Amino acid sequence: MAEKIYGINGPVITVRDTSSFAMMEMVYVGHERLIGEVIGINSGFTTIQCYEETTGLMPGDPVEGTHAQMNLMLGPGILDNIFDGIERPLAEIEKEAGAFINRGSAVSSLDTEREWDVTVTAKVGDELSGGMIYAATPETKLIIHKLMVPPLISGKVIEAAPDGKYKLNDTIVKLEDRFGTVHELTLCQRWPIRTPRPVAKRLTPTIPLITGQRVIDTLFPISKGGTSAIPGGFGTGKTMTQHQLAKWCDADIIVYVGCGERGNEMSQVLQEFSELIDPKTGRPLTDRTTLIANTSNMPVAAREASIYTGITLAEYYRDMGYDVAIMADSTSRWAEALREISGRLEEMPAEEGFPAYLPSRLSEFYERAGRADVLSGSKGSVTIIGAVSPQGSDFSEPVTQNTKRFTRCFWALDKSLAYARHYPAINWNDSYSEYFTDLDPWYIENYGREFVEYRSSITALLQEENRLMEIVKLIGSDVLPDDQKLIIEIAKAIRVGFLQQNAFHKDDTYVPLDKQKCMMQVILHLYQRAKEVVAENIPISRIKSQGLFEKVIKIKYDIPNDRPEMFDEYIKDIDEKIDSILS
Repeated sequence: MAEKIYGINGPVITVRDTSSFAMMEMVYVGHERLIGEVIGINSGFTTIQCYEETTGLMPGDPVEGTHAQMNLMLGPGILDNIFDGIERPLAEIEKEAGAFINRGSAVSSLDTEREWDVTVTAKVGDELSGGMIYAATPETKLIIHKLMVPPLISGKVIEAAPDGKYKLNDTIVKLEDRFGTVHELTLCQRWPIRTPRPVAKRLTPTIPLITGQRVIDTLFPISKGGTSAIPGGFGTGKTMTQHQLAKWCDADIIVYVGCGERGNEMSQVLQEFSELIDPKTGRPLTDRTTLIANTSNMPVAAREASIYTGITLAEYYRDMGYDVAIMADSTSRWAEALREISGRLEEMPAEEGFPAYLPSRLSEFYERAGRADVLSGSKGSVTIIGAVSPQGSDFSEPVTQNTKRFTRCFWALDKSLAYARHYPAINWNDSYSEYFTDLDPWYIENYGREFVEYRSSITALLQEENRLMEIVKLIGSDVLPDDQKLIIEIAKAIRVGFLQQNAFHKDDTYVPLDKQKCMMQVILHLYQRAKEVVAENIPISRIKSQGLFEKVIKIKYDIPNDRPEMFDEYIKDIDEKIDSILS
């Protein structure tokens, strides 16, 4: 027998005098069976947050329990798809209801009628435990979907289907556990969104996520399985930066979560991703991407769930042995959803009205990142890159400050850089990465110790320029000695020629690490040779008249990514012109 609604306050529903529900249980609310989740129970009331619009609900409407937590259907069909915050396929909903999502939509998360070409690897008599692979099917042209035993099930195979075409709910393997219970394994499984999927062993993040963006790969690298925050005010390029990372980073699978963003911005993401060609394979980028769209006009409670939906999908593919990158845009909108629901629950507010449990919720999310030995026997990773939208670019606000506590990489976007058309607009003075200790051995092994040394020199020059510019603002640059003027000139070459990148240039949109190393080498070689000129009391204007600084700045365009040998000609040209000045 269904319980009845007692009170309605926006997305918050109360049911009186009941012990029918368990904490975090998924429920159906009202005659239209709106999806909700139990978030509070006491002796007098059960509190439910509803993930759909509650307009029209009335006291006395039924509330029906499911005896299960809020969960997702996991199986082939997730990639090259777009879902709302609770994994309802928007394309299917559009066919049913048009441009706007109808309430109580009962559309299956995945297409249960589509047939998949399945190769069954399990044999009768095999002992299988949670996470082991029993079959596989090509989900897209790029990704093989590996069907895994649910983590909490193990047993002996007593029946295995032959290779062939199967639908999602067809039984592929039957397992008998030690208690004699038979489990039927199909092409899909379910998993609660707020529970991290288990792994065999967490690993130290020692492999970088290569993005092809010089300011990230060189100065502020992130590891596979790492966490990063991209804070920035309106118009600083958070979404653009995440688009670049989604397109170019060397993750196998991308999960893009649009959490509370503008509808037209998500439309742009959909349009761009459908048109983008994966540069590594020549296939559409959507072949290895899934999108979760929860725009700002969608129910606020579903915005809170969308982050967990995204990370659960990412963990599922990690367990197959893939490297997954999840782009959360933006966690500030998610935190605002927490704040709104907390206010309706009449909880005691903390700083700026956010609930006191904001830090713990952020930590729950970011701690689900990591690189691990997974239960299937391979290695996989989940990398979280979360955008933060502080109002007025105020990085001291609670979401940004608490995010810094739980991420090891901080790419601070700067409004003045963005307005000056410097992209990515990552401020090198405010940003940092804590992954150097873990990643430097990989850089040294693959690109030599010089790479690390060049990076240290570049960073030192930028810091020195920042100090000198404080003096220049006060008294002007004319009073500086030539050695300090040289630092300002070479730092400009670093900023414009190395840190600034053109996403629309065929060679500059993605730059491999060997070219990044050569670019640093040429810039630093010019600096060392120019210091010799300054040491001889020769005016720095003599060097500038040779056009060397401008030529170094144009390296990123003039040298193709596949012609690193051309850098030797640049070094030779620098030496010839400096020698002519010294002679």
